Amino acid sequence: MLNYRFRLNPTSNQREQLAWTLDTCRQVYNHFLHRLNRVESTSSYKEQKRLPKLKEWWTDLKSVHSKVLQKVVQRLYDNLSTLKGLKENGHRVGHLRWKGAGYYHSFTYSQSGFKLDKKSDRDELYLSKIGSIPVVAHRDLPTDTTVKTVTVKREPTGKWYAVLSVETPNEPPAKPEKPENIVGIDMGILKFAHDTDGTAVGSLDLSHERERLEHEQRVLSRKEHGSANWEKQRRKVARRHADLKRKRRDFLHKLSNYYAEEYDLVAVEDLDAKGLMELGGNSRNRASAAWGTFRRMLAYKCEREGTHFAEVRPHGTTKECARCGAETDKPLWVREHSCPACGFTADRDENAAWNVLQRGIEQIGMGDAESTPAETVVPTATAFQPVAANHVAETGSPTLKREPSGER
Repeated sequence: MLNYRFRLNPTSNQREQLAWTLDTCRQVYNHFLHRLNRVESTSSYKEQKRLPKLKEWWTDLKSVHSKVLQKVVQRLYDNLSTLKGLKENGHRVGHLRWKGAGYYHSFTYSQSGFKLDKKSDRDELYLSKIGSIPVVAHRDLPTDTTVKTVTVKREPTGKWYAVLSVETPNEPPAKPEKPENIVGIDMGILKFAHDTDGTAVGSLDLSHERERLEHEQRVLSRKEHGSANWEKQRRKVARRHADLKRKRRDFLHKLSNYYAEEYDLVAVEDLDAKGLMELGGNSRNRASAAWGTFRRMLAYKCEREGTHFAEVRPHGTTKECARCGAETDKPLWVREHSCPACGFTADRDENAAWNVLQRGIEQIGMGDAESTPAETVVPTATAFQPVAANHVAETGSPTLKREPSGER
């Protein structure tokens, strides 16, 4: 299953119809939540069977596609199952909340009621009960695929998007038994990624976007809450948040796509992003780095490309010497690794990247600490090439200049 997110350009009438459908779905969700709290032995299947009878007195529901209403009920019981799972795992959970206006953001067509049409001058997404909406299909869907669901979502900025879940019959490529092109990645703040091939990718500079966001937030704080001017300014704040999110995810998508396509094995640290966020000091930079998001993107893209992916224990990767394994305490401001036992010298982050790679090799079964010594993969001399974050380009981008052979 692959997801493709396209921007919609509805007319003013279609925008009103989408908003009405979304609010009606919210009310249906609240209706069945009310029944869930008061009726025993309910289930998603039983409640969906009540929808035809519900339409007899709630006539507005006839203007909403039947599959959309069924997915609303299913969504409620999926949320309930998630809460039960968290509770069984020892988490403290509350109860499902009533959805107020503005707290329900999407509805879903499943199996039917939609069609993506390619017209001569533009692309259109047909949605039953709503009509054909112009869509910005910035990339083609893979051939021989079937669109299973379409989720229509309204962002806080007021813009509408469609997420198409596509099923492809093609299995992902088989992972090589003996990976040859392998890489280990150490992630940080000063340098977002430093790999064993000697490439250091700088962190994304979003200071200008943050300044614009903080300015708009200060203006919003001076508006009367709930007024027309407050709502107008809230949209501006949402757009600034969207700018930050879009640029960060664009960078993470391009970088993760590069590693997934270029290597047979990718090893990264399994950092506890939530735990690091709870530490005092520098938490905003840790949040901006989005290490967890990068790992999730890298995991599914490696699976898609047939690349081995290993998340390894991060403890000690900076202290241990990648050549001999001796541990050396290094304060954060010491940026060079110099081993007193074997004399191996390297950049602090590159030494950590070699340790990450060695642990990744052991994890997938290519070797172990006894049969594959660390010194067999660590070079005798190291050097790295710094790369600015805004120079990261996705494989296949027209900004890349390829050799005739097609290699980078």
